[in-house]
Amino acid sequence: MNDKAEPAAIDVAALACRDELCRSLGIELVEASLGRAVTRVMIERRHLNFNGVGHGGLTFTLADAAFGFACNSQGVVSGSIDAHIVYSAAVRLGEVLTARAIEISRSSKASNYRIDVVRADGKLVAAMTGTALISGKPVVV
Repeated sequence: MNDKAEPAAIDVAALACRDELCRSLGIELVEASLGRAVTRVMIERRHLNFNGVGHGGLTFTLADAAFGFACNSQGVVSGSIDAHIVYSAAVRLGEVLTARAIEISRSSKASNYRIDVVRADGKLVAAMTGTALISGKPVVV
């Protein structure tokens, strides 16, 4: 793993523009580089569950979006074959969540990622791990 972020092989922002689910939920791509991506969302009333806190599904989707952008940043179509998330804190209306995905390992067939979701104060809200299958086909931007 290279700790120094390099430019993404493709225009990840163009991929994000085509992601209708992210757009409809208010999830935005903040930045992307080779094997890395950052997404963000502000918790709105529509994102709350029946207990009045941020829905776990939104947190998962935020992390999954960062994962997807990061694993496709190399320019090769890649898709999740496994994702596991652990929630550590509830989130409230008006809070901003940021998900940071980083590639941990990569072979010709699969890549592994760690995705942390944090509040604006840096407190960990959830931690995800994900494995992506690498197709070998180029990403169409």
